[in-house]
Amino acid sequence: MIKIRLQLQAHSLSDPSTSLPAGRTRAAYQGTFATFRSILKNEGITGLWKGNVPAEALYLTYGSIQFLSYRSATKVIDTLPDDLKLPGAGVSFIAGAFAGTAATTCTYPLDLLRTRFAAQSTQRAYTSLIASVREINRREGPRGFFRGLSAAVVQIVPYMGFFFTFYESLKPLVADVSLPLESLGSGNAVAGVLASVMSKTLVFPLDTVRKRLQVQGPSRETYVHGNVPQYGSGVVRTLTSIVQREGMGGLYRGLSVGLIKAAPASAVTMWTYEKTMEVLRAISQD
Repeated sequence: MIKIRLQLQAHSLSDPSTSLPAGRTRAAYQGTFATFRSILKNEGITGLWKGNVPAEALYLTYGSIQFLSYRSATKVIDTLPDDLKLPGAGVSFIAGAFAGTAATTCTYPLDLLRTRFAAQSTQRAYTSLIASVREINRREGPRGFFRGLSAAVVQIVPYMGFFFTFYESLKPLVADVSLPLESLGSGNAVAGVLASVMSKTLVFPLDTVRKRLQVQGPSRETYVHGNVPQYGSGVVRTLTSIVQREGMGGLYRGLSVGLIKAAPASAVTMWTYEKTMEVLRAISQD
């Protein structure tokens, strides 16, 4: 929630007054904690959970498709003839990129709904999840559910490719890390955290582009900031527009809170994944 609000705040970092909505003399959010306090003050405690329902559905379906695709792609690559064999890092990158693309495309409408609900202020464009689906379909058509998909795919291919490459490379290096959870396989969790931080930082500008594109459309001016620019179609054009208007720093708004969120999530995800695979392998050998 906080990350999305920061990413959607469009103003020049060098001279904010030149790009703020009429009547506003300073940016709505001045950092992670200030954003938290502002949402709590103006929208109440429930404001911090806007978009939680589509977000939960997104995480469940995304994770399932992601790991199924990754394992399937890895098995297919392993069956290639010897003259087409790839090094371990190459297998991880390609399988991870394929898994991310498949999961992102299949679950993208949920991601878009999560972003739009998070962007709503007290003046709501959508009153419920069902109403939002009907409204987007009526005013924007089926394509409206996939605004920014190209940016998402451009982002997720290197992100998941780098993530699984970093993870598989780091896992043996941190296997013997001494932590309280060592007996539970804490090395997998540490590798997941490091891989997530490294890969997310590399591709974060594309995540910002995706968020900006997701709130385009007829409801754009009703969202919390009231001044989300209208971008032309295309990832490159949107990326260029953000840099020209806000500087390079505009592409990294919300990075710190994004990493705070992603690191523990990746640790739990990879630990659960590895333990689940161990159980499945044990069952198949019985």
